[in-house]
This record gives sequence, C-alpha cells and structure tokens, in this order.
Amino acid sequence: MLKWLSGVRRRNRSQIVDSLYGEIVAAARRPRLYADWQVPDTPLGRFEMVSLHLFLFLHRLRGENAGALREISQEVTDLFFREVDHSLRELGIGDLGVPKRMKKLARMFYGRLNAYGQALDSVDRNALADALRRNIAPERTVWNEAEALAAYVFDAQESLAALADEDLLSGKLRFPPLQEVDHAQ
Repeated sequence: MLKWLSGVRRRNRSQIVDSLYGEIVAAARRPRLYADWQVPDTPLGRFEMVSLHLFLFLHRLRGENAGALREISQEVTDLFFREVDHSLRELGIGDLGVPKRMKKLARMFYGRLNAYGQALDSVDRNALADALRRNIAPERTVWNEAEALAAYVFDAQESLAALADEDLLSGKLRFPPLQEVDHAQ
C-alpha cells in the first residue's frame, strides 16, 4: 500500500511540475515576443525567453528554504535542463558536444538569474533593460523593445508575487499579458 501511495504522490508531483513548466514555456513562446518585441526567433532566442520566464518563476519561489515549493522549483529547473539537452540533440549536436554546450548554457542561465535578480531587487528598470539587451539581442546596437520587456518583467514579478503558494503547489501559474510595444522610440 505504501508503494502505491508513494507512486501516486510521485505521479501527482510530476503532473504539477509538468504543468508549471508548460506554463513557463507557453509564456515564452507567445508569438508577440518574436513578432512585435523583436526577440530573435532562433533556438538561442527561444532559450532566452524560456530562461527569462523560468527566472521569474524561480524568483517568486526564492526564500522557500524548505518544503514542497523548494522541491518543485528544483524539479522544474531539472526539467528545463533535460529539455535543453533534448533540444541540443534534436538540433544535431552529437553526444560528445552536448556536455560542453550544456555547461555553457548553464553558465549563461545562472548568469542571467544573477543579473536579472539584482536589477529586480534594486528596482532598476534601466539595469534590467541593459541586461536583457545584452543577453537577448547582443548583435543589435539598438533594441528599443528591451525597455518594454523590462517593464513586462516587473509586471510579471508583481503578478507572480500575488499568486498563492497553494496555486503553485497545484500547478497553477499565470503570467501577465504582453502590452503593445511602441516602435517609434
């Protein structure tokens, strides 16, 4: 009986993690990000958007030192890296090249968590826009949409902060809508 109960618990936890990660990916794949906000519609551009939304989720859960939310945040992060590994393989990267690229992408991801987190914690929209510009569109000399994306990140932080822990524990996650971008800047 205990094995059956733990199997049910593990399946339920897996469904919650899958649901949360699915919402993160859905938010990162919104066409407006790529069409209107000029995020590069490339594997790296999509990595950046999933990383950004995962950052927002993890930022909401930081400080959860014990309990189910901390475990879930780790499981969602683990799922992200399994999906990145899978994507690299689908792109044709061989078994010998995947670990090297995974290390690079992990460094990139954790660097972004640090930069974005510092900007959010200090409520510095300009620093956040600069970090987003540097990471998402480094080849562009001008990317005005970075300011709009920074405003979205601050909105998303507030929106996620308002979510109850119980919602997250049941796999419910909502990101705010994307606003119109003024391209005349």
